[in-house]
Amino acid sequence: MTNTSRGTARRVGLGIFGLLSLGDIASLALTDGETPPYLVAAAAALLGVASLVLTVRAYGDPSKPLRLLTGLRLLSAVTALPAFFVSEVPAATQAAAAAVVALTAVGILLTARGRMLAVA
Repeated sequence: MTNTSRGTARRVGLGIFGLLSLGDIASLALTDGETPPYLVAAAAALLGVASLVLTVRAYGDPSKPLRLLTGLRLLSAVTALPAFFVSEVPAATQAAAAAVVALTAVGILLTARGRMLAVA
């Protein structure tokens, strides 16, 4: 794999992380207080702000912020999991939670792939 495709995979993964971060930030404004609860939305917004800052930093130098960014995105995905286990969660919310988990996995794979291939 060429350096260009490694960099492209990393940039696409970071783009996914950036979009997920923006979604986390927006969750505070979109909540009705029940789905998700305000506390969950506030936590997601904080994770989103921190992730967005790290995403921007990772575009320039991925070595330091990438691990922390990956951890924050994983934590954000974990906060979406109760949507599958709490009763009376709307189907649209469950679909959004599934998309967050899936996109997080794709973002992690792409950023890790770009980083691992850059080392090889």
